[in-house]
Amino acid sequence: MSPLNDQGYTPPAAMPDYLIRHATLRQFQVFEAIVRLGSFTRAAEELFLTQPTVSMQIKKLADAVGLPLFEHVGRNVRPTEAGLELYESVRRILETLANLEMKMNDLKGIRTGRLRLCVITTAKYFAPELLGEFCNEYPGIEVALKVTNRDRIIERINANEDDLYIMGQAPSEQTHIVAFPFAPNPLVMLAPRGHSLVGQKNIPLARIAEEPIILREPGSGIRDTMLKVFDEHGLKPKVRMELGSNEAIKHAIVGGLGLSVLSLHTLTLEGIDGPVAMLDVEGFPIVRQWFIVHPRGKEHSVVAQEFLRFALEIEPRMRQRVEAMLPSYKKSASKGGRVTKKKVARRRRH
Repeated sequence: MSPLNDQGYTPPAAMPDYLIRHATLRQFQVFEAIVRLGSFTRAAEELFLTQPTVSMQIKKLADAVGLPLFEHVGRNVRPTEAGLELYESVRRILETLANLEMKMNDLKGIRTGRLRLCVITTAKYFAPELLGEFCNEYPGIEVALKVTNRDRIIERINANEDDLYIMGQAPSEQTHIVAFPFAPNPLVMLAPRGHSLVGQKNIPLARIAEEPIILREPGSGIRDTMLKVFDEHGLKPKVRMELGSNEAIKHAIVGGLGLSVLSLHTLTLEGIDGPVAMLDVEGFPIVRQWFIVHPRGKEHSVVAQEFLRFALEIEPRMRQRVEAMLPSYKKSASKGGRVTKKKVARRRRH
């Protein structure tokens, strides 16, 4: 039996005395971000540090470990064998600390705490409003919102990086994920306000296939849905370009570069008389669902549990809002192009 020290405490036999004295939690955090993001620059941006600071922290950590942690492959970096071993341990350390922080906040109650929410790109048009309503009820809550595409969200789910996720398509291939239907997400075909198809009724999809098409980047759920619709009709779209954001696509549409499919939510700021018009196309709108997602069996903080309850509780109000938007946009789409071309020209002059 091990002897007690003066305070009556038996230290563990394998106390990591050297690393405790020569490595810091901040260095572990920086190291984890570099491995996860694959870049010193991206890690610096995420942690709000300068790149020289990131490099210095990693040099100190490598000196403490006594082995190189990264190797350069072209312009990218990847962990060495020692780096991979360290990464697994660091992930467990940071996850343990995150759970400890969560439990301490739970003891304080819902008045304080942190919510980490990651949403699909299109959800950025309503997620801040949703978070705003939640924070009005719980002003002491700190919120972190990450916006990214579908593939990156699935990576973050698998790495357990956030509390909850909002997606436009439940990842059915991921059996360890729980998904709650949340609100409608209509996908609509969009064109420049002055396009000749604006105002036409029940446009055949084959006619749309004759027009240049703008797609989201690979990994986008909207891109996958759009291509699937064309494929089901035996059609091949004339893809003119691929763009990585909804805003870039809207600007390309206004510039006359092509048509595209986007969520109706992307038009909320411009309103029904904006420079982008919704077309009346057969089979559209495609009404999908938003989903709130989390890994099965995940231990949620009180804050995350309350946000999930809050979001599902206001779902009927969000559904009514979206359902009220569609008739207005359909009415606007039926106006035709001649008058609206003048409106667009007038906007450009101003």
